[in-house]
Amino acid sequence: MLCEPILTSRSEAGWDIPLLVWRAEAPLLAVGSAPLGGGIGVRRWVVNATVPMTYDRDDPAAHLTELARDLDLSGPGVGLLTGVDVTEVVHRSDGGVRVWATVGLGTPVWAAAPAAPAVPAPAHPVGTVNIVVHVPVRLGDAALVNAVATATEAKAQAIWELGLAATGTATDAVTVLCPADGDPAPYGGPRSTWGARLARAVHAAVGDGGAGTVVPWSDRRAG
Repeated sequence: MLCEPILTSRSEAGWDIPLLVWRAEAPLLAVGSAPLGGGIGVRRWVVNATVPMTYDRDDPAAHLTELARDLDLSGPGVGLLTGVDVTEVVHRSDGGVRVWATVGLGTPVWAAAPAAPAVPAPAHPVGTVNIVVHVPVRLGDAALVNAVATATEAKAQAIWELGLAATGTATDAVTVLCPADGDPAPYGGPRSTWGARLARAVHAAVGDGGAGTVVPWSDRRAG
């Protein structure tokens, strides 16, 4: 079981920066694209940390490892970063599947956008959608990979329904966690038992999280 996230903070560069911490009651099997703990493996915790819009470190995995150490988190875990204030996390559930999303859509993109010359970044690129999913039953390896695809499809559907010509942002991340033992469910697609529930919960979380106006965390604090 993945516990509800705890909101805490850290002092960095003169800011009191919020972060969310999930702890697992027992090691969980995870799959995802996080900069720390991505891939497939057993994980014990998840961190989703806000960073200021002036963030310029090029070693996010090392940075997240430092944060985990400061939080006394032991063993392997998952670390995510975002320019969004993580206190605005949206939680939705469906049939036992639980989803948490921090939604920043300031820099929406099409996944298959044509190649274009580099352009200056916008002044406030609040553009990361981080999704954490807990499924209460063991998923087989193929089902885990399919669950990531299903979550991404549901996210893209929600973004389209919000009126944005986009499938996401360039820095989105998703993590799906489930028990590490038990009889593995073979499917995670949107019409499978658990994939359908996952899709509905992700769709609701991203849609509700993206419905408001998202401003950079640093601007909110400075304002």
